Amino acid sequence: MAPDEGQGHRFDEGFRDEFGTLLAWRRDVRRFRTDPVAPDLVEELLAKAHTAPSVGNSQPWRFVLVESAGARAKVRESFLRANADALADLSGERAATYARLKLSGLEAAPVHIAVFCDEATEQGGGLGRRTMPQTLAFSVVCAIHTLWLAARAEGLGLGWVSILEPEVVTKSLNVPSEWRLIAYLCLGLPEEEHLDPELERAGWQDRRGLGERIVRR
Repeated sequence: MAPDEGQGHRFDEGFRDEFGTLLAWRRDVRRFRTDPVAPDLVEELLAKAHTAPSVGNSQPWRFVLVESAGARAKVRESFLRANADALADLSGERAATYARLKLSGLEAAPVHIAVFCDEATEQGGGLGRRTMPQTLAFSVVCAIHTLWLAARAEGLGLGWVSILEPEVVTKSLNVPSEWRLIAYLCLGLPEEEHLDPELERAGWQDRRGLGERIVRR
């Protein structure tokens, strides 16, 4: 239900509890089922992502649905190269742990979305980004997180693949040169679901408490 103009909205305790549950179940998914996702649902999720906040109301996000086998193959080749380079920089048990990690769902995920930031956009008139131009990219990240939560609410998983060569992906997808790659996303039904992050289960990195992340001045 759309909110009434000018009336605001108060969310009840049940909704707030469910929202907390949604946040807890938002996971970076790498293991997908191959079942297709209805195009109408993908468009609905992107419409929700499009409601995200942006600096100066610039809406700099650009969503590229990567559907061709050729484009997907080039992205996967980039991942394999970047992943091999990352592994080569490690040694010992850390390298062994890294090698066991599953770091993308590129093979099985039915929906691939490359998300770019249009750094040349004139929308917003430059408001709010004169001294912090990176807020354009931050705005795109807000849209990605909105998409992540919207997907989880529909029972879908989303995985962010960052082990890529941005220039290769940008060229492979034939987008304008002023667009900067922010994320390559895999979307689909998760093959398995866990409340704890996969990297924590695999012994790569535990989560730390909030107290370590708050500084007072």
